Amino acid sequence: MEHAVALFGSFDENIKLIENQYAVSVIGRGSELKISGDPEAVSKAAKVIHSLLNLLSRGETLSEQNVRYCMSLVDDGSEEKIEQLAGDCICITSKGKPLKPKTLGQKRYCNAIKDNTVTIGVGPAGTGKTYLAVAMAVTAFRSRQVNRIILTRPAVEAGEKLGFLPGDLQSKVDPYLRPLYDALFDMLGAETYQKYVERGNIEVAPLAYMRGRTLDDSFIILDEAQNTTGEQMKMFLTRLGFNSKMVINGDVTQIDLPNGNKSGLKECIRVLKNIDDITTVTFTEKDVVRHKLVQDIIRAYEKNSEEAKHKHG
Repeated sequence: MEHAVALFGSFDENIKLIENQYAVSVIGRGSELKISGDPEAVSKAAKVIHSLLNLLSRGETLSEQNVRYCMSLVDDGSEEKIEQLAGDCICITSKGKPLKPKTLGQKRYCNAIKDNTVTIGVGPAGTGKTYLAVAMAVTAFRSRQVNRIILTRPAVEAGEKLGFLPGDLQSKVDPYLRPLYDALFDMLGAETYQKYVERGNIEVAPLAYMRGRTLDDSFIILDEAQNTTGEQMKMFLTRLGFNSKMVINGDVTQIDLPNGNKSGLKECIRVLKNIDDITTVTFTEKDVVRHKLVQDIIRAYEKNSEEAKHKHG
């Protein structure tokens, strides 16, 4: 019964999502569910409900996001993959919440980080690339696999120059590094974070600061890598020291480099594709774990750029 309550969600919101998606009606009587509607739609709705019950029986909690994700897997005929989603907690946040990959793309990404020295994560905004990489870094740090976490991103602004920001260098680069701080605060809490920064265990710095250093025993994350030039990317990759891991994240559709400079991220994916121990994981809009509208927005933009290509092609 408690599974039935969790399955329906507060105010039956989970079941309403399924009813709206497939134009069926779902009625619960005791321990039985009756689904009525078009036979094909009923079959899909039943598969979604089975999958959700399966997740519940493995101790997962349901949210609008994973109900929608289960529906999209069933629509693709890949419902057997839903089972892979249960389980793996990669990190406990400072508030004691277990953090788990929410989509198959996220799970592939976390496994790739575990199994490779260099992992490149490519995909749209909201797929959890930065957040999960920071979670994996904190996990490696807590289990003493590394003794430093280094977070960096190129300070290419979306159309504004660093010189106009007030204050010393730290306060000038802080706004760019905000998403990295936010993820770290979530995992560690502000006090612990501060303590590690003072001890030099955590460093958040613009990419230019990496020149001329070799980074041993470190977990290094390069965020917004689509805004690196080819030279910067090569400089960054060659900082890799012994017993270190690197994660490079970016979205090749959001390149802000001035005057047509080529993205170092695109080049590095091409150049390094056949090297052992370096893996690229590509996310799609299905892996977006932000508001449902974010998925719709990404899809609309992709469609628009496809149409533009056909027009000019």
